Amino acid sequence: MMEEQPYLLLQRYRRDRRNLLEFLFSSSLIKELRTPPGHVTSISDLDFDNLSADYILHSIKSGGVVDISEATKKYFDETSYPVMIQSQLGDSYFLLSDPDKSGSPPRRAPPPIDVNRTADNALYSSRQPDPLIVENIGASMDNFSPKYNATPCTPLSQVEDVNIPPLGLPCLNTGLSDDDLQESAYEILLSSLVFSGIEVHTVEDRRKEKSSKFLSGLKTKREKINQQSQGRGRHSELVDTIRIQMQISEAMDACIRQRLTQLAARRIWEPIDIPKISLGLLNSVFKSDFLNEKSYIHWKSRQASILEELLYFSANLEAYERETIKSSLSKIRNSKEWDITMSPSERAEVLLPITQVELKLSSLSGKFSIQGETYCWTAGYHLNIRLYEKLLFGVFDVLDEGQFIEESNELLMLNKLTWCILGITQKMHNALYGWVLFQQYVGTNEAMLLEHALHELQKVVSGEHADQKEEQYMDSLACSRQYNGSEIKLGLVQAVFFSISSWCDDKLQDYHLHFSQEPTNFSRVMNLMSAVGILTSGDSGDIKLIRLDDSNEHAIRKLKTYVERSIRAAYRRVASTIDLESKVLGTHPLALLANELRLIAQREFSVFFPVLRHWCPESGMIAAMRLHQIYGERLKPFLKGVSSLSEDVRSVLPAAHMLDDDLTQLYISACEENRQHRHLNQDLDHYPIGEVAKPIILDWVIAQNSRILEWTGRVFDLEEWEPLSSQQRMATSIVEVFRIIEETVDQFFGLNLSMDITHLQALLSIIFHSLDAYLLKLFNQLVDKNHLYPLAPPLSRYEETVIPIMKKKVLEHKLLEDGVCNILNELTVSKLCVRLNTLKYIQKQIGVLEDGIRKSWALIRPSVAKRWASGILQQILSTKFVTLLVLDHICGLIDDTLRDLVAFSICRASLECYVWVLLNGGPSRAFSDSDITLMEDDLNMLKLMEKAFHVL
Repeated sequence: MMEEQPYLLLQRYRRDRRNLLEFLFSSSLIKELRTPPGHVTSISDLDFDNLSADYILHSIKSGGVVDISEATKKYFDETSYPVMIQSQLGDSYFLLSDPDKSGSPPRRAPPPIDVNRTADNALYSSRQPDPLIVENIGASMDNFSPKYNATPCTPLSQVEDVNIPPLGLPCLNTGLSDDDLQESAYEILLSSLVFSGIEVHTVEDRRKEKSSKFLSGLKTKREKINQQSQGRGRHSELVDTIRIQMQISEAMDACIRQRLTQLAARRIWEPIDIPKISLGLLNSVFKSDFLNEKSYIHWKSRQASILEELLYFSANLEAYERETIKSSLSKIRNSKEWDITMSPSERAEVLLPITQVELKLSSLSGKFSIQGETYCWTAGYHLNIRLYEKLLFGVFDVLDEGQFIEESNELLMLNKLTWCILGITQKMHNALYGWVLFQQYVGTNEAMLLEHALHELQKVVSGEHADQKEEQYMDSLACSRQYNGSEIKLGLVQAVFFSISSWCDDKLQDYHLHFSQEPTNFSRVMNLMSAVGILTSGDSGDIKLIRLDDSNEHAIRKLKTYVERSIRAAYRRVASTIDLESKVLGTHPLALLANELRLIAQREFSVFFPVLRHWCPESGMIAAMRLHQIYGERLKPFLKGVSSLSEDVRSVLPAAHMLDDDLTQLYISACEENRQHRHLNQDLDHYPIGEVAKPIILDWVIAQNSRILEWTGRVFDLEEWEPLSSQQRMATSIVEVFRIIEETVDQFFGLNLSMDITHLQALLSIIFHSLDAYLLKLFNQLVDKNHLYPLAPPLSRYEETVIPIMKKKVLEHKLLEDGVCNILNELTVSKLCVRLNTLKYIQKQIGVLEDGIRKSWALIRPSVAKRWASGILQQILSTKFVTLLVLDHICGLIDDTLRDLVAFSICRASLECYVWVLLNGGPSRAFSDSDITLMEDDLNMLKLMEKAFHVL
């Protein structure tokens, strides 16, 4: 009873709904009833099951005017979508499926929904979700049948993209939709399996298998394995996987399997075709096999549409035969007549004329004498190909459309069983499978799919598994395409190639847009176009596919067009926003434009040119010249107005210079690749940036010279000659001077402009003059060493002797000027040490500065980086300074790197003083015996100083 409860509730709901509508129509609440002309003569003729109760209640509230056609349309619209909550926003609804079990959401946006339907075709419109899927699997009324949550039916993983050109197959006259084709394709696959002798288990078989599970627990492991392999084979598992992939309800699957198994057991058809399958199912499937009447009506209408598509519109029928088929199909679609009034024998009589017509057509021989060929191969190819596409789409995972299922290869093997029904050959399979893979790649952007598509299409191009008859057969499968306002006729394989090439052509017109994010796909698309051919116009204006190689002039011309158009399209996108970005960022538009064009040039050089050069070595040259021309047209007026190094000039000229370098690199690389055109220049006509920049750079350097000299004089005047710290014992002023110099050097090389040796000499000149001015001021604060020597003394330590004539001279003092005295008073030992440390700091920083300038210049002009006017240090530090200081006191005040030099200078000065005492006076110099001891003491002191120097 618990299994039948959903069915009883459904019947009660329908009964209560019918009673409500009968009450409303019989009451006086409805003021006016509008019915379709000729369809309804009384209220009893109305089909209350197909009327929207909500619409009728709303009409009564609005004035009592009820339109039967509108009520029918509303009913089918309501059943096509989830139940909505009556909220003001209208964005809340109930889900028919469990979201936790539905898997991850699809990665693509859903296609637009076409809701334009009429009441006449609403009964068999395949856009409605199949109610069998919504119903519980208890529809089989089998206690052992598994139960599933309801799931909505959507087309199987087929990604529709408006940019994919269609194959151009003839249109379906009966309006069969994707859902109809998908369900029919599954039925054909089941039929091919069953009639090939492959066992597919029905619901009854599953019940028996499930009932025996208890007994299986008492058997050995080997017996269990044998029973499982015998009870359910691999084919049944694959069919279940296909059913899930194609989203077929289990209830419908069980019904169709059972009926097909019964038909195959009778062996009444040989061979089978699509009309026979539909006729057999119509004759054996009844309304009672469905729990939902609407599902049955939908299924029956689909079978009728299949018969109408393949038989009624056949070109080999007489007029009376078409009328017979039309009459029979009308009776089949009439639910009251077919399902209620007619007995099984009467239904067989209705199907008999259709069967006779089908037998007549199936007896016709094939046109191309291919093994297994039937009349339906060519007469219904537009339907056959669509059905086979649906089967091929089953290899993709419904939860991840860019991936294959694990059983994809086995599924493809099963699909081969349908070839004799659908008229598929090996080459057709390769072409259609490549086409399906290509469509799935476009929808998912999964590169692996494009690789597989290319592999399949290369099989077609290689000519494997094809003979002359097969080629003629495929050429007869005509497809019609509109191209440039004219209609062209193509065979099936040519149509596949044409559609793929058209898509590639559209993307390559602006490959910078479509492949910048996924650059690896660019080479794949180029290889794909190389396989299918490139669209070109002949001399007479006809459209044709030609092989893509470097010897075909038409193909090379087409590739050059791609480069031209893609570069121009990329430029237009950049130029459209550059003015707005300039206002936001406060940067000149030409600077921003140059930076954006550099990115385009770099992508062309690193991504696109390495691929295009295999077919068109000139592509890099074309791209470089086009970008060079585009930017040059806007740069030329700007250069004419440049007169000084303003902010705009500082931003535009470096950007233009770097763009010129990148374009030159691309151009030269293309020239080296294209060795056949030696007559082409090996360089572009550079922008005249160097000519414009040279004078304004020199003017800027001159202005910096005066600024640095002024700042040097200012900081020197404020100098107090105190060390910065115990670790940094140089003057504060020299640190500030070098900071200004380094900033100037950074600004100089930061201009990023074309420079020559003249600019470098100007930079070195201002550095020299700045330091020279500082040292001149430093040395002006010193005194000449002659002012430090006393006047020549009399004979040292002379005492009176017996010679009365010679007397000791009185010591005379040398008078110094006031300025010299003031300077000497300021020259304390500590300040002299700071000055010494400052000179040493200058020596060290000049080496660091020289290395930095050399490296920066090498980046700008590598060829002249070694042409150095070295010797700056020798020119600046050529002053000899001598100091007479006490060694122990001095070494604690000076920089460690300067200690040895100072100590050596002190020793040398002391020795010169000792020699001066000994020799001053010439031959008349004389000493007493007591002077010898003092002289020896002085000499020993000098020796000690020498030893101390070596220790230091």
